[in-house]
Amino acid sequence: MASPHEMFSDLTEKVITITGGSRGLGKEMALAFSRLGAHVVIASRKKENCEELAAHITKTTGQEALPVECHVGEWDHCDALFEKVQGHFGKCDVLINNAGMSPLYKSLSDVSEELFDKVLNVNLRGPFRLSARFGEQMVKDGSGSIINISSVAAAQASPHEIPYGAAKAGLQSLTQSFSRAYAPHVRVNCIMPGPFLTDISDAWSEDTHKSLEALPLGRGGHPSEIVGAALYFASDASSFTTGAVLKIDGGLIASPS
Repeated sequence: MASPHEMFSDLTEKVITITGGSRGLGKEMALAFSRLGAHVVIASRKKENCEELAAHITKTTGQEALPVECHVGEWDHCDALFEKVQGHFGKCDVLINNAGMSPLYKSLSDVSEELFDKVLNVNLRGPFRLSARFGEQMVKDGSGSIINISSVAAAQASPHEIPYGAAKAGLQSLTQSFSRAYAPHVRVNCIMPGPFLTDISDAWSEDTHKSLEALPLGRGGHPSEIVGAALYFASDASSFTTGAVLKIDGGLIASPS
């Protein structure tokens, strides 16, 4: 058996597919995995962003990075992503369902049917379809890991992200159900991030940024701080872990309200 260090630091020839992979937490994971020898599939709605990051990864690490335009809220896009990865690499060792969206709304009655469906489709329906397609192939291949990226909104009620919180709670339920469906060959786990200072946080209000000081760790997370958890679930270091939900939230949920 490899040493713990080797489990974390050697992903040579692994194929890792990341939705929402061209920016934010997805981008940080793609960069980290490629530096450790993995081939990464960068899937996102904006093809040019995927291509730009893929070119950067190949230039700086020498690893192959496949850019794929994909809207995970569309069922046929999920199928097309699976077929493209299989056709190009012949396998996928790790699927990371990272793509998400949480549009703002003025009031609950202003949440339209279209907005509600869009949030559920991207955050829940897409991960279901991708997990079904990639997971079944992983079972046939004899191994694999699926990592879902949830949110503290799944566990901590907020009037400002109700559809999003419901979708992410559903994603955590999917995590546990898929972990049973695809055991013992495929591990399915979930990361529950708190407030991370990605490009999205640039739009946060001054009060929201100020509130981060009340967290036990006194700040928001840096995007690179998601990498340790992702490496754990993607690597053999988590070989006895499935159906787990890991909080990476600076202590937010444990904090008094």
